[in-house]
Amino acid sequence: MTHFVDRRLNPKGKSLGNRQRFLRRARTQIREAVQKSLKDAAVADIGKERKIKISAKGTKEPRFRLDPRASGERDFVLPGNKELMPGDTIDKPKTGSGQSGKEAADSGEGEDDFEFTMTQDEILDIFFEDLELPNLVRTTLKETPNKVWKRAGITTSGSPTQINLIRTMRNSFGRRLALKRPTKADIEALQDELDRLEQESPVNDEKISALKERLARANAKRKWVGFIDPIDVRFNAFTEQPVPTSQAVMFCLMDVSGSMGEREKDLAKRFYMLLHLFLKRRYKKVDVIFIRHTHDAQEVDEQEFFYSRQSGGTIVSTALDKMLEIQRERYATADWNIYAAQASDGYTQSGDARHCVDLLNTAIMPLCQYYAYIEILDEREMEVFASEDSGAELWRAYRTVAEEWPNFATKRIAKPADIFPVFHELFKKTEAAA
Repeated sequence: MTHFVDRRLNPKGKSLGNRQRFLRRARTQIREAVQKSLKDAAVADIGKERKIKISAKGTKEPRFRLDPRASGERDFVLPGNKELMPGDTIDKPKTGSGQSGKEAADSGEGEDDFEFTMTQDEILDIFFEDLELPNLVRTTLKETPNKVWKRAGITTSGSPTQINLIRTMRNSFGRRLALKRPTKADIEALQDELDRLEQESPVNDEKISALKERLARANAKRKWVGFIDPIDVRFNAFTEQPVPTSQAVMFCLMDVSGSMGEREKDLAKRFYMLLHLFLKRRYKKVDVIFIRHTHDAQEVDEQEFFYSRQSGGTIVSTALDKMLEIQRERYATADWNIYAAQASDGYTQSGDARHCVDLLNTAIMPLCQYYAYIEILDEREMEVFASEDSGAELWRAYRTVAEEWPNFATKRIAKPADIFPVFHELFKKTEAAA
């Protein structure tokens, strides 16, 4: 028998099993605390350990207690006392005279919050657990390593836990029937006949001897023709089979033109860093394509996308053209779910917004599972453009696309604290998927 010993160190010297049970029990409170603690945090800090506070009520474990509504009369003595013996009488305490172990605070506050440290993996699991890529559908088996174990009939060897009792007993019955194994009833009938002959008078020794011989042969045959033989045993067979998985490609389009200041670029990078972390953690088969654009669009790697200081004029449609070019060359819609996230300040050359709308309506949106546009403003512009229908030319143009296509989303960001709520709103699970 194989024995597995888990020698992983428990975090901070605590019991790993108890910690996991606590996280499951208080998951709702922890999720709210994590979202609150990340509200004003930098995206780069999302994966770091952090202290989380929840109400102490959520840390209590269920236990059996005496019914407080009972009369207070007891016919037993609780263990551990040093003063009382069975049969002693105990005065019933006055209401409120018992010690609760806690004292009331003058300010009306209750117990202190329970504070503990969550690891990087626990933070990310909590933060991303209610997010998903919208409208993700099954595609082909191309480059999909996912496999599952499925039933594959019956086999003559396997694990004892996988014995197929019905098939085993069927084989056993057929073998016993073919070899004419005497049943228990046959043996009892021969024994009854032998007892009857031995009690008759005069005794017929010849018949008794023949009957004893038949009985010995029957008992011997029952021994060598066993009730269940190893050749009867059958096991459920399982085989590893590939299963369809969802392949997706995410196009990240970022405006780095001169109209995008350092603050705007920093907010856009924060959003894409969060998106990149989310995709890599939740999905095994997701390609991320980074496209930067000024008056010209280029496909770049992750390092250049986040840290290059390129600048120039602004023609947003070049990024959409580049996205279509890459999609036609490498990502067939029959095999891939196509997503796009675009970040811009909403300013482009005159007439280019109209061209962007035409590209989206005729070429891009029919291919996309989901398209998210994030417009980056300053706080003063956010107040001025309070209405959804007011804003820069690109925002107004994209609002017409959102009215036409339900899988097109538009959001605005003005400060770092807006990133997490907007990200959750864009990628929250739908009711059908949840």
